[in-house]
Amino acid sequence: MGTARHDRDMAVQAKLKLGHCVDPIEKLRLQCLSRGSAGIKGLGRVFRIMDDDGNRSLDLKEFTKGLTDYGLQVERSQVQELFTKFDIDRNGTIDFNEFLMALRPPMSTARKEIVGQAFRKLDRTGDGVVTVEDLQGVYNAKHHPKFQNGEWSEEQVFRSFLDNFDSPYDKDGKITAEEFLNYYSGVSASVDTDVYFIVMMKNAWKI
Repeated sequence: MGTARHDRDMAVQAKLKLGHCVDPIEKLRLQCLSRGSAGIKGLGRVFRIMDDDGNRSLDLKEFTKGLTDYGLQVERSQVQELFTKFDIDRNGTIDFNEFLMALRPPMSTARKEIVGQAFRKLDRTGDGVVTVEDLQGVYNAKHHPKFQNGEWSEEQVFRSFLDNFDSPYDKDGKITAEEFLNYYSGVSASVDTDVYFIVMMKNAWKI
């Protein structure tokens, strides 16, 4: 799918930009992208794990701990500034969806639409989550070299495929539409034109 190469390119670009970035949100975004396309999704998962009461929001203390647990370097004075920027309705908490939308690199409508088409093709059951079962009949594991040499089973090939989109810190073998978009927003950050991005997606997913 070319995602590994885009991952490496994006990580390198993000690290270079970090050196002269001053905007706190952009700094946080670049630190996530320097970890690859799953970086932003990984931070989202850290926050979800910390969301003990399941209300899909975090207060300042939880937000600060989440940044630290994920290993992001943010000055103490900027943590409060970030929190204030993400707290859209000024109620003292950050909503997960608002946070991830603000952190996600900007994508054109055309790019979002093609990513949505790819996800819908993968999500054969239409339940909004892609699993190993969804991949059967959509993704051909038999062409994978590790399957051909007997090293991996078909299910292991599928899990490896899903791991491309999963956070390295919390692999559950499931991909939501939001996670899929978060991943491709990272890939998108290293692709200059909509035309090339759309062609890449169409070729990768046979859309």
